[in-house]
Amino acid sequence: MKRFAPLLLAVPVLLAHLGLGEIVYSVDQELRADSATPPPIEVSFVQEMKQTKLLSAPRALPPHRVAALAPLQAQSAPEIATIEPLDVTPPPEPAPVLAAAQDGEPGPEWPLSTRLDYTLTGNYRGEVTGTASVEWRREGAHYQVAMELSLGAIVSRSLTSDGRLGAHGIEPQRYDETTKVILMAPRRATVNFGGTELTLATGQTLPQPVGVQDTASQFVQMTWLFLTGRLPMQPGTVVDLPLALPRKLYAWRYTVKEQELLHTPMGELWAWHLLPSHGGAPIHGDLMADVWLAPTLQYLPVRLLIRQDEQTYVDLMLAKPPVQAAAPQSPPSH
Repeated sequence: MKRFAPLLLAVPVLLAHLGLGEIVYSVDQELRADSATPPPIEVSFVQEMKQTKLLSAPRALPPHRVAALAPLQAQSAPEIATIEPLDVTPPPEPAPVLAAAQDGEPGPEWPLSTRLDYTLTGNYRGEVTGTASVEWRREGAHYQVAMELSLGAIVSRSLTSDGRLGAHGIEPQRYDETTKVILMAPRRATVNFGGTELTLATGQTLPQPVGVQDTASQFVQMTWLFLTGRLPMQPGTVVDLPLALPRKLYAWRYTVKEQELLHTPMGELWAWHLLPSHGGAPIHGDLMADVWLAPTLQYLPVRLLIRQDEQTYVDLMLAKPPVQAAAPQSPPSH
């Protein structure tokens, strides 16, 4: 037991990181967890995802969308450390290439079912390492997002979002998270979304905001907003995402900063850097997740940097090319 002591001391902060802002070491507070979780959508990931190339200039937003975005973009971004510009020029922005969904079933604007694998590095009184993955699964209008994070055999966390795709994009119906720590019983929490009200894992019921997301679904929702041109990917663009964490509902916000060149197993990869804020509400230590979305990989998150301060952080970096399900076959022509 003695040799596990340093790792167990690190568990509270590491769990906070893996929950993107939710600390779960308060064992005296019971969280509600429904007994039956939705069965996973069956998916076979059979093809390596290829980067897209520039096809045409990005389409212009309609005037009413420009007018709606102007007040948000005029607001100041959160204070951050200065980032020295790279001595290279980023490539032109690929145009949104997927059509918008029509009424009823979602159209081809949604990516094929996709799996992303990450290496996990970080620091908490020393170096920590692990692995992580994100799976986006879709069957018609039914979606699931499953995140798995692991620090070897010491700590693991599973996050699952299940729901429907609608006019506002992802519409979660249920969120589950399970945390496993060595020598401790697994802890689970459930958030239910009812359309007009949502119920947190604490049992508290709140009015449900339009466009609300959970910990797992928020990144795919951003992918959809930029991939379809509903929001312009340019410096200053603001993404407002009401975020339901197990214990609290937050007014979450991401601000687009600039493109940065990441060094990945796929080679050098340009990605837009988005910085988070949450309206000034405290989040048990103000944990934040910077996000990097790659336009040539359908704006999927290729890096997530989750940090409490300069010495306490977890960094997820794409470990290999994403893999996807096979594209549906077109019906034969007659």
